[in-house]
Amino acid sequence: MSTPKIADQFISVLLQAGVERIYGVVGDSLNPLVDAIRRTDGIEWVHVRNEEAAAFAAAAEAQITGRLAVCAGSCGPGNTHLVQGLYDANRSAAAVLAIASHIPSAQIGTGYFQETHPEKLFAEAADYCELISQPEQMPRIVRIAIQHAIATPSVSVLVLPGDIADRPAANPTGQPSPTAAPGVVHPDETAVRELAEALNEADKVALFCGAGVRDAHTEVMRLAEAVKAPVGHTLRGKEWIQFDNPYDVGMIGLLGYGACHEALHDADLMLMLGTDFPYDAFLPQAHTIQIDRDARRLGKRTPLRLAVHGDVGATLRAVLPLLDAKRDRRFLDDMLRKHERALTKVVGAYTRNVDSHIPIHPEYAASLLDQLAADDAVFTVDTGMNNVWAARYLSPNGRRRVIGSFTHGTMANALPHAIGAAFADPGRQIVSLSGDGGLSMLLGELITVREHELNVKTIVFNNGSLGMVKLEMMVDGLPSYQTDHPPVDFTGIARGIGIPAVRVEKPGAIRDALTEALNRPGPALVELITDPNALSIPSRITADQVKGFALSAGRTVLEGGVGTMLEMARANLRNIPRP
Repeated sequence: MSTPKIADQFISVLLQAGVERIYGVVGDSLNPLVDAIRRTDGIEWVHVRNEEAAAFAAAAEAQITGRLAVCAGSCGPGNTHLVQGLYDANRSAAAVLAIASHIPSAQIGTGYFQETHPEKLFAEAADYCELISQPEQMPRIVRIAIQHAIATPSVSVLVLPGDIADRPAANPTGQPSPTAAPGVVHPDETAVRELAEALNEADKVALFCGAGVRDAHTEVMRLAEAVKAPVGHTLRGKEWIQFDNPYDVGMIGLLGYGACHEALHDADLMLMLGTDFPYDAFLPQAHTIQIDRDARRLGKRTPLRLAVHGDVGATLRAVLPLLDAKRDRRFLDDMLRKHERALTKVVGAYTRNVDSHIPIHPEYAASLLDQLAADDAVFTVDTGMNNVWAARYLSPNGRRRVIGSFTHGTMANALPHAIGAAFADPGRQIVSLSGDGGLSMLLGELITVREHELNVKTIVFNNGSLGMVKLEMMVDGLPSYQTDHPPVDFTGIARGIGIPAVRVEKPGAIRDALTEALNRPGPALVELITDPNALSIPSRITADQVKGFALSAGRTVLEGGVGTMLEMARANLRNIPRP
């Protein structure tokens, strides 16, 4: 029996870790690894058109499954293409292992063809990055990289020269090594007592929730009821906390809506729960307690009265028995009323003359998509105005997922994220909310969707503009420049690839087009020709920003958020006791 090569051993270790596929583009220094996959049952190579898409796809798979996902790039340009998607994966806390193949080991440092230094290139995009320079490092180093990615969770990169991959293995692969997911972080008892004292003393408490409340919905609701607190959230926290929430007051930030900003700033005490919200200008910068399982985030965005290191669920379970239930609901009820009024104020922005408004109101299209999509759909969302429509019109229910580049903020993520989600859960409805700008950047991935017959529904909001960039210019009082582009027929492109597609220019045709696309098996594309003047501003803006809008004339700016959240806000008002 012949001795396995390093490439064979690498794939064997991945199989032992439960990896089912590797996303990438074949060729050159990756050839030994790709050939090992060809000869191995239980793992497949998913051919994409750009390594950037491979990293995005792996990130989405990891977020859907909670398990390790893998991508790969060949030496030189293949590696540099990976960087963008790996930045996104790392900042989204996705457990991803990237294989960065390298030039022949004897040529490193000579200025060889396609030479880069991947161990330096990926140093900032990954939490773990090491070079495999000799067979004796295997299989141990692969298992270290896997455990690092899973435990953090984060991105690991292994740099593998093609000639090293082709050498005989020096050590036996051995039995599978168990990998451990992060355990529950329990808070210090003293911190729990101090937290209880602060909550009991405060008259007005507000909760601000991020993605760290994922497994703590019940505990957050119990806390909100005990201390009569309005509950706001970040965009990443939306899918985990907004559903079945009678205390909801919306979001703050650039995509914010409702009464969240006012609730956080008017409270005597704000609790940040599982969030590393980056926009410190929107935070009160006072009267704040933060709870997070990652102690590095504590106090990072705002001065703290108390820092609590622990999982949100474990911390709240520990503190709830120590709380004195509040009876005064005035602060909570006042915020719920203001939240409902803020949403009601702008309903007309997308309902007035909607059946005759051409180009299509994107808000109206997003609200219809929310109604028609499956209860367990996965939405992937492009950066830009699509983030706004997702934040304000997609309704979470505890089963739906919303994935985007919410912390790295790169364009072009939605379609490759959808590819990874579709591979992760083939029986699930995957909906890509793609902007025309984002889709055009990685347009070739429509071929990937068609090649693998993925159940991806690409909904293109085509306004012929980089809408978010235009908005940023308006805020600065600048006229938009180079934000608009000539018309593109995405429907024709999709049909040319072999994907069923329809172009919708009139609002009355949206429902039928979406229904047909969502209910058919396999891929589909719906191109919505939307109003480029439909922009959106935060629920709270500064005087300088107002001045900027005033200087940038001739644009329709919509404010606030509506959709089914208005119905939820009105329903929550019924929870207010009547005298």
